[in-house]
Amino acid sequence: MSGICNSGRPVILPPDGEKKVMLHSCCAPCSGEVIEAMVASGLELEIFFYNPNIHPREEYELRKGENIRFAKEHGIPFTDADYDTDNWFARVKGLEWAPERGERCTACFDMRFERTALHAHEKGFKIITSCLGISRWKDMKQINGAGERAAARWPGMSYWTHNWRKGGGAQRMIEISKREEFYAQQYCGCIYSLRDTNKWRIANGRAMVEIGKDYYGLDKEVSEGRG
Repeated sequence: MSGICNSGRPVILPPDGEKKVMLHSCCAPCSGEVIEAMVASGLELEIFFYNPNIHPREEYELRKGENIRFAKEHGIPFTDADYDTDNWFARVKGLEWAPERGERCTACFDMRFERTALHAHEKGFKIITSCLGISRWKDMKQINGAGERAAARWPGMSYWTHNWRKGGGAQRMIEISKREEFYAQQYCGCIYSLRDTNKWRIANGRAMVEIGKDYYGLDKEVSEGRG
């Protein structure tokens, strides 16, 4: 990191002076600041949306649609990958009751980043990264480990372990989400996260998750997006 962009953001630099980055994106709220930070630093990026963990399909389409809308606003190429839920369920079989940030999440990140790295390799990108780590709900070491394992499958490829939360990134994430009135998801994404979130809500006297209900910036407070 060196210097300040005209936008006031710190200049961010990928490893080895590379200027092209393949960004795995999970949702618009998490990717908004990451995209704008890269654009402000003059980087060339593409978005790879591969998230077969998201359940149900209605929730998946909401998150993807918001991400596509924002990518178009910035003229960023967007690849809509397969919603291969059967492969995802096979990958996490036996981990249905693992806690969030546990073994199931590691297997999920590994699967999503392996596909990201393959896509990056096919398109000639040497750097991959993800916006997942900007969320306070995620374990950054767990995400970085999955990214590094995926990148190591391809010669010359690196996973960019930049901390998107620092330098005001976490606050700008919320500001951008409110400005854009992004859909605000209320659970990580998978069927097991939805199950556990609803279990917690019921135990604490709160209503169960309603898909498609909450949006940032619409005269009410919503929790930080959980991609």
